[in-house]
Amino acid sequence: MAQQEVQNGGVEKAVAVKFTAMKPQLMVEAPKAVDAVQFYKTAFGAVEAGRTVYPKRKAEQELPHILSAQLELAGSTILVSDIAEDSAPVKTEGNGCVLCLETEDVEAAIAKAVSAGAVAEGEVTEGEGACCGGRVGKVKDPYGYVWLICTPAKKCVDVEA
Repeated sequence: MAQQEVQNGGVEKAVAVKFTAMKPQLMVEAPKAVDAVQFYKTAFGAVEAGRTVYPKRKAEQELPHILSAQLELAGSTILVSDIAEDSAPVKTEGNGCVLCLETEDVEAAIAKAVSAGAVAEGEVTEGEGACCGGRVGKVKDPYGYVWLICTPAKKCVDVEA
């Protein structure tokens, strides 16, 4: 069990912390979460496990405001949400978030993502320039997120900082 030291008024006490899940949340410009969910299903084979929508919506809105759509993708869970007009500013383009999917057929996965609306970036790389010496390609989805599509890592070396 992980332990974290907490300083409270100069007195330290150990607090046990156990996380049960980590779910990246992809924030997209409202009302594009509906389209983003469909894109992730089409491009990457995601399966929607649930959706929570804002119960009140403005009359001029054609689509419901998605608070959270839960997608199962490659054994992991991601959340996709619309950014509310009154929410804290969230930068969706160039945000430093890169998502990685592993597959044996990198080219086919990139082609499928591109046919669904992603843009391929650069060429497929192989060897030391790629993830752990495998093959890797990169696409940017219509919502500004970068996805690395690579072969499963054969052997990764820990790097000491």
